[in-house]
Amino acid sequence: MKKIISAVLALVMVFALAACGPTTGPGPAQQPSDNGGGGASNAPATSEVPAINDINLGTDYQDITANIKILTNRTDIVDTVYKGYAEQFHELYPNITVTYEGITDYEESLRLRLTTGDWGDICFIPSSVTKADMSKYFIPLGSQADLDPIYNFMSDKAYDGVVYGIPNGGNAEGIAYNTKVWADAGITELPGTPDEFLADLQTIKDNTDAIPMYTNFAAGWTMGAWDSYIWGSATGDGDFHSNIVHTANPFSDRGDQTGPYAVYYTLYEAVARKLVEDDPMSTDWEGCKGMINRGEIGAMVLGSWAVQQFKDAGPNPDDVSYMPFPITVNGNRYATASSNYAYGINVKATKDNQIAAMLYVKWLIDESSIFVDEACIPARKDGEMPAFLADFEGVELVANNPAPAGEEDLFDQVNNESEVGLNSDDYPDAHIVEAALTGSETIDQIMDDWNAKWSRAQEDLGVEVNQ
Repeated sequence: MKKIISAVLALVMVFALAACGPTTGPGPAQQPSDNGGGGASNAPATSEVPAINDINLGTDYQDITANIKILTNRTDIVDTVYKGYAEQFHELYPNITVTYEGITDYEESLRLRLTTGDWGDICFIPSSVTKADMSKYFIPLGSQADLDPIYNFMSDKAYDGVVYGIPNGGNAEGIAYNTKVWADAGITELPGTPDEFLADLQTIKDNTDAIPMYTNFAAGWTMGAWDSYIWGSATGDGDFHSNIVHTANPFSDRGDQTGPYAVYYTLYEAVARKLVEDDPMSTDWEGCKGMINRGEIGAMVLGSWAVQQFKDAGPNPDDVSYMPFPITVNGNRYATASSNYAYGINVKATKDNQIAAMLYVKWLIDESSIFVDEACIPARKDGEMPAFLADFEGVELVANNPAPAGEEDLFDQVNNESEVGLNSDDYPDAHIVEAALTGSETIDQIMDDWNAKWSRAQEDLGVEVNQ
């Protein structure tokens, strides 16, 4: 039985997890809190659409008739698992029909489709939409003050006290790995620093036939995933996401293998030392799932959402596990806790479709099995944690605290103005791989360039900088 002890203070979460078998704990685990940010608003979603917390599923709006479409990046299960959810919901609301559309190049496609309004009734809100612009595309789901006690990560898609998106669960940011590969290589202890991790990858290369670390370079979005690790995982500081806009040269080497530099150094050095696949340009996202399951890959740096997909992709689910990112801050281990994509409802949809969409989103996050099926931190705070976080015993999970009042979209402004593109543009991280492959730039040169861009943006926007 796995026991989860959770102490919650604002957005900082400490989980002590000890796993001795399947998750059969004594009750729901307490989930991370997201208090604060932007003030409260008690206004309903619109004059005609209820807030999600005011809906009684199965009894309210039984007379609504609608056909709604939801866009998703999960092309692998859109016609199976997700279709099954739609069918289950249809039994509860026979007059509402839900269809899914799977999109492979999700971020780029949604960037274009949002401008036309041609994206159905529900979508996963793409990272390109800033908080200040969310009301242009999405209806309010309720006030942050009302929803925060019920759901996790409410500050992620909230602006001025109003929530526009509820996450499809959440992740602990770490590294998926094949335990058999690591054991066969002779590794008995998980790494705690970037250099220890790189040494372990070299050991895997020397002693097994597995690819030590698979970059998934060709998929593109997998490169941008590295940005998620520079926050709590690399600093142990829930305020770093807000403070980076006021930080001078935030990408500089701290000299202690912590901070953003340490994350990007890990990526650069793994590629430069040839501890990755032979040809990153030809990686295969769908194919890699079976490869790590079969022991052909040692590790992949992706959020915990990927673990269940890897377990389901072959005959060896028990060989797939998850470790914290290898950074130690003042003797302590941390992991960024972040949300998955968030459901948003089209502001241009008809009112009946908006209500039907609200019903379906509430059913998904409150009553469906989606969080168990995808083995992620559930949207609801009273949901159970996934069992595969056993290696996170003693690791403090840190979510990004809300920005101070008046600075809710300052990070987006600096990030976009600088064109560094943290969590919004895959190319800068892809450039790290390209430079490491060709030797065209060192990691220090790349980070110096990012610092210069960040500094110019701070200056152009008149942001106060703390030296």
